[in-house]
Amino acid sequence: MQNTFRNIADRTAAVIGSPWTFVASVVLTGLWLVLGPVFRFSDTWQLTMNTLASQATFLVAFLLQNTQNRDNRALQLKLDDLIRSTTGARDQLVRLEDMTDDDLDRLEQEFEALKRQRSAR
Repeated sequence: MQNTFRNIADRTAAVIGSPWTFVASVVLTGLWLVLGPVFRFSDTWQLTMNTLASQATFLVAFLLQNTQNRDNRALQLKLDDLIRSTTGARDQLVRLEDMTDDDLDRLEQEFEALKRQRSAR
């Protein structure tokens, strides 16, 4: 099931991110606006578009988040591999994403101090 969901998420991300999907949504919205007078701008007319938009947004958010999570995980693994293979790199930076916020803040301050030292030279 996980591979099926992954495939669906990947395809959805590719389709949702395409210019054609944007054009289709603009055309659909235009059609909905044009049909407003036909349906006398009824509550049903409004509810139909609101429901479709809400459901599409809700479902696509999960699929796109899945794709983003996998991309981020792959990127972190690539960075970890670069750190491991670089002579002189700090091994503590491997799996940096698992550090606490306090540890990340301290590391950021350390990097800022190193940056200031290099700028002062």
